[in-house]
Amino acid sequence: MLETLFKLREHGTNVKTEVIAGFTTFLTMAYIIFVNPAILSETGMDFKAVFVATCIAAALGSAVMGLVANYPIALAPGMGLNAYFTFSVVKGMGVSWQVALGAVFLSGVIFMFVSLFKVREAVVNAIPHSLKLSISAGVGLFLAIIALKNAGIVVGHPATLVTLGNMHDPKALLAILGFLLILALEYRKVTGGVIIGIMVVTLLAIGLGYQQFDGVFSAPPSIAPTFMQMDLEGALTAGLLGVVFVFFFVDLFDTTGTLVGVSHRAGLLDSQGKLPRLKRALMADSTAIVAGAALGTSSCTAYIESAAGTAVGGRTGLTAVVVALLFLAALFLSPLASVVPAYATAPALCYVAVLMARGLAEINWDDLTECAPAVITALAMPFTFSIADGIAFGFISYTGLKLLSGRVRDLSPAVVIIAILWVVKFALF
Repeated sequence: MLETLFKLREHGTNVKTEVIAGFTTFLTMAYIIFVNPAILSETGMDFKAVFVATCIAAALGSAVMGLVANYPIALAPGMGLNAYFTFSVVKGMGVSWQVALGAVFLSGVIFMFVSLFKVREAVVNAIPHSLKLSISAGVGLFLAIIALKNAGIVVGHPATLVTLGNMHDPKALLAILGFLLILALEYRKVTGGVIIGIMVVTLLAIGLGYQQFDGVFSAPPSIAPTFMQMDLEGALTAGLLGVVFVFFFVDLFDTTGTLVGVSHRAGLLDSQGKLPRLKRALMADSTAIVAGAALGTSSCTAYIESAAGTAVGGRTGLTAVVVALLFLAALFLSPLASVVPAYATAPALCYVAVLMARGLAEINWDDLTECAPAVITALAMPFTFSIADGIAFGFISYTGLKLLSGRVRDLSPAVVIIAILWVVKFALF
């Protein structure tokens, strides 16, 4: 049955290798079951319900990716998108988390539409390469400032806006220790380095009396507080359309980049360098987004950590199915998830920020009309505390600079239209 479903021999693999790859991928991305509820619960969402929604959405998305698209790529609620959901949409715009979930649901429906009718290629190809790279880096910087704030390393200041926090606070010191530990473990290629870092800081916090230990295993909590709570009518208002666009836009590039990147490393691209069954893979992602919103979590996306599984031999969807089963097993770890403090997950956010900032190295720094808008995009996200505003400044500055520099031919109609729409939004809303 497994041979029929996943074509193991054709891909030069076997069940043992795929299972090991699945465990490896899960360990590298398991931090999301602690981090995602911690971030989303700041909106007022029930922590335990979000924990359940995170596990089920990740299991569903990974299973669909494995069974339908037959790729060794796992899915889960995306880092960056959950921060945008919490800090930009709910806290920044003052809308309810139910409305924000509605926006996530609508973005998933749009994603499904463009995947079904092959609009994706036109959208992706129309966006300048420098802006794609800077959006990823900007999201990373946005995560970093959230992490530093959660750890108390960076605090507000009336004169300088931000300043260094209390470095005598043991919580800040534990966060720094966790970050250095994660970096060292990842450098040494220790499987599960991120989750090990989180757990070490949590255990130290318990030992020092800053956290109360309530056990490890229990029956899964109720998902009722978040299940089917999205407000679609509220999400369809004019002010939220930009939010829907950002959810769709960021996830589209994040997913496409991850799919191509992981598949390239695993040797799964065809002779023309294209990804076979791309339509199925994107449909798996959009299905996970829609289902995740219904369950009660922010947008799901393909995880770059899947490369850890392909590095140990994962080549088929069986790897992703193993990840799905492990996420379902994680449903019984809710007491452990609840005891993990924000300053223990902050190191994981900083590590993800380091990985996402790498895109800046690929920008053409010899062309000011390319690098300047990229820098504006990346810096605007953390300094405005908004992914949406960072994207907006990027498109507007890119279009304006190309026009003033006489480089009109570099502009695609899609970029100009997007820039105009952002200008209209700033002018009217």
